[in-house]
Amino acid sequence: DGEHEIAWGWLWENVERMLKNLMGKPQVQEKALERLIMSLTEDAVNYLRREVYKRFFALAPAGQDYFKQSTTRLYWIADKIVEMTIEMYREPKKMVEDISALGLRHVGYAIPTEFFAPFVSGAVEVVRTMTTDENAEDAFRWSLTLISKILVRTILEGSTIVMK
Repeated sequence: DGEHEIAWGWLWENVERMLKNLMGKPQVQEKALERLIMSLTEDAVNYLRREVYKRFFALAPAGQDYFKQSTTRLYWIADKIVEMTIEMYREPKKMVEDISALGLRHVGYAIPTEFFAPFVSGAVEVVRTMTTDENAEDAFRWSLTLISKILVRTILEGSTIVMK
């Protein structure tokens, strides 16, 4: 019917417009994020490690109940997250597989999915304080948000009724 055709045309025109706006951005963002990560001094890395958790716990205090590991382990997790943000640009297919496997492990840890959004927000806030490069910040935000969405979807789909 005519209304269906109009709606379908509108949808694909919008998809086309959005894709055209993104053309070339991933390469620019990857380079900007790589520059940011490679420029971090040891003090900056330690600041990032500490502040990510500080901001997350401020945004979601109950999250502290799920991060009861040693400082060394928390720092390792923070380092891994930063590594994953750049690897998402370099090897997206491999990262989706790795993140899906990580999501299934999170099912076993019984991590509530509501904590992922404040974790991403806190991490992005920290990166924002560490750079004036909007492309690097956008790259980090986009990549970490995508990682979070894959994890949440995997957790929700991987949880059985018995586990909930």
